[in-house]
Amino acid sequence: MLRSTNQHGVHSPFVYDLVTRCFYDTTAYPQYKDLDLYRKQLHDSKEILFVTDHGSGSRIFRSDERPVAAIAKHAGIVRKRQRLLFRLVQYLQPHTVLELGTSLGLGTIALGLGNPTAEVHTVEGCPVTAKYTSEALKKARLHNARVHTAVFEDFFSKTPHTTFDLVYIDGSHSQEQTLQNFQQLLNRKKEGTLLIFDDIYLNPSMTEAWRAIVHRPEVSVSIDTFQWGLVFFRSGQKKEHFTIRL
Repeated sequence: MLRSTNQHGVHSPFVYDLVTRCFYDTTAYPQYKDLDLYRKQLHDSKEILFVTDHGSGSRIFRSDERPVAAIAKHAGIVRKRQRLLFRLVQYLQPHTVLELGTSLGLGTIALGLGNPTAEVHTVEGCPVTAKYTSEALKKARLHNARVHTAVFEDFFSKTPHTTFDLVYIDGSHSQEQTLQNFQQLLNRKKEGTLLIFDDIYLNPSMTEAWRAIVHRPEVSVSIDTFQWGLVFFRSGQKKEHFTIRL
């Protein structure tokens, strides 16, 4: 498998264009101001949520009583990655988007603004968090995203025939759950579908899950950005793996 640390060693036209026109795009998009405003409103919030954690547990919080501002600061997607998520959606223009792990919607608003005509579904297991975020996104005038209050397994069981062009997975950080999510999403992929896995080097089990996914025969292109792992399903494309430093 081919490996590269920047765009100069990438010989795949598809990946080269993705890296140069999306990953390394330095355009100051006006939507960045909307992303920053949403983040600031969360950081300025005085509200406290009583969170039900269905994932692998928090590395930051000792209690289920969590200030919104602290969640946004310590557990939300960072500004650089949020902008990259926006650019990926804008570049690829997916019609149906899924996010597993809504939290406060920092990723959701990036997904929604990237393509305002896309149908964005985001899944959050904690009812309190889901309610707060749904209202926050409405106040931000994001009209193309729907927050589903459900654990991932229930969401999948209720939407057996729904397919997605792009999926951002930032909910559970365990090997078992990550591989289960991947298996479920195999039945919901289309030609060209992109799956984005967060925190692939968070712990040894997540790294094992990522490596197992990369070697699956269904995956044609995989990209390791050290924080995210991206996999594409593109028929007719030679199986290749890239390491791109961002």
